[in-house]
Amino acid sequence: MLTEVKETKMKFSKRTHTCGKLTVKDVGKSVVLNGWVDKRRDLGGVIFVGLRDRYGITQVVFEPENNEEAHRVGKELRNEFVISIEGTVRKRPDDQINKGMKTGSIDVIVNKIVILNESETPPFPIKDNIETFEDLRLKYRYLDLRRPVFQKTLLLRHRMYQIVRKYFDENSFIEIETPMLMKSTPEGARDYLVPSRIHKGKFYALPQSPQTYKQLLMISGFDRYFQIVKCFRDEDFRADRQPEFTQIDVEMSFVDTEDVLEVVEGLMKLLFKEIWNKELKEPVPRFTFNEAMERYGSDKPDIRFSLELITLNSVFKNSEFKVFKDAIESEGIVSGLVAPGCAKYSRNQIDNLTKIVKNLGAKGLVWIKVTEDGIDSPIAKFLSDDEKEKIVKTMNAGAGDLILILAGKRLKTLIQMGVLRLEMAKRLELVNPDVEPELLWVTDFPLLDWDEETKRYYAMHHPFTSPRMEDIGLLDTDPGKVKARAYDLVLNGYEIAGGSIRIHNSDLQLKMFKVLGISKEEAEKKFGFLMNAFKYGAPPHGGIAFGFDRMVMIFAGGTSIRDTIAFPKTTSALSLMDESPSEVSEEQLKELHIAIRKES
Repeated sequence: MLTEVKETKMKFSKRTHTCGKLTVKDVGKSVVLNGWVDKRRDLGGVIFVGLRDRYGITQVVFEPENNEEAHRVGKELRNEFVISIEGTVRKRPDDQINKGMKTGSIDVIVNKIVILNESETPPFPIKDNIETFEDLRLKYRYLDLRRPVFQKTLLLRHRMYQIVRKYFDENSFIEIETPMLMKSTPEGARDYLVPSRIHKGKFYALPQSPQTYKQLLMISGFDRYFQIVKCFRDEDFRADRQPEFTQIDVEMSFVDTEDVLEVVEGLMKLLFKEIWNKELKEPVPRFTFNEAMERYGSDKPDIRFSLELITLNSVFKNSEFKVFKDAIESEGIVSGLVAPGCAKYSRNQIDNLTKIVKNLGAKGLVWIKVTEDGIDSPIAKFLSDDEKEKIVKTMNAGAGDLILILAGKRLKTLIQMGVLRLEMAKRLELVNPDVEPELLWVTDFPLLDWDEETKRYYAMHHPFTSPRMEDIGLLDTDPGKVKARAYDLVLNGYEIAGGSIRIHNSDLQLKMFKVLGISKEEAEKKFGFLMNAFKYGAPPHGGIAFGFDRMVMIFAGGTSIRDTIAFPKTTSALSLMDESPSEVSEEQLKELHIAIRKES
């Protein structure tokens, strides 16, 4: 039979409806549906087939008494066969209505079928909630993308594209494409390099971001620019990072911080409404970098739950307990949090928490169980009665609570406490899908980050970020104290956008390069085109870039950005489906003036 059927391939009628459209209003209509066999049930006479396309599933029915030929072909169907059917819509009996399907009140009795293509048995089921290794799914990504969860996510991504473009267009932004082949410049991560065939020994780089180009567009007078753009970073293996990713890139002239934040909040308000049907809570909270670190141990805090950190330096300012005393005297910090109801934790449970912070570099974890009779802790004997009283009062702890404390260098300790906070939130199940989303700004970042290993400063954001005007003098005397005119947007504990007001003066930019250890000669070599442009009337400007993949992940309720990208790479930057990166021929290498040196 299949040989005969193959001869009829492509001789099918154009579909009249999609597989998610038919309702009881269509009963009696003659329709044509095209799609994939989702599942097939043969009840010994009548054959039921779920016919699937990206719009949904419609049940089609083969009955021998209705059309014997169609019924005979229906017996040959297997999952993922591509078929076209013609038939008549009928209402299902009341006891067979599937209320979980948009088309669950009808089915289509088949009068004619054409098998357009057969399918081998897929390596995994084409349905949601499957227990299959991700590597296998990535190898057969084109099959993985047939699953409803991915179709839904990519349709959401498409919808978000359209909302973003419409919003910026309505607010006088111009979408301008910037080059994919550019000059290699140091921007924090390694560049992907592209060898030039024509210019022997020279290379283009794929953009880590359009940063310099969008600043040049402001100098060119385009005032308001945006672009949904691919960016590339050759980073070391990190979970949930991709070597190529998508940004919503935005830049504006003649603005200050408040102007940029207002435009961004307008977009987020629209996305909350259009995607989640929720009102964005206004005003959007703002935290300085220092406040976010001290209260949450993170510059991208998740404020959907409390568990706030409390600085305890004042409680232990006169302490004789060496761990606390040493931290305070060295201008460090003693920070704690209360885990409600966790005084019942066993020693093994506390040891597991200790292991987590030790893996982050902490020397140990101080714990205090609050009881009806006072406190129970290995350090109780080192604390005065006044300190015991103050710690419970300051932490607002009650009987049955567990106090967890770390002490040490300020920023390092706060980061460790932030990880501990998230771990306790996970254990206490403080975040669930019903918790309202929380958007916030983090501002007043340090301009520079000191690296103890290389003994030099690095830009916390990028070298084009403007310092606060009142801090410019500190660039010469105490660079570590300079604050940036930078801002990050955080949603549910994820940084989804970051930006700043830019340097637009060549003298200040050179000063910034000098602090970063970039000589005038190197700056001219790397960024001479931008520095030269500053000399021809550069307007004050600033902007922001959104991590679009991460935004889609959050709005879709996902946990990995790979699930929002049609054809992602693994965490080691491999494409398992098309096996890239791959070797190329000697002829290609010769054309590019490249020789591969084999390691000994």
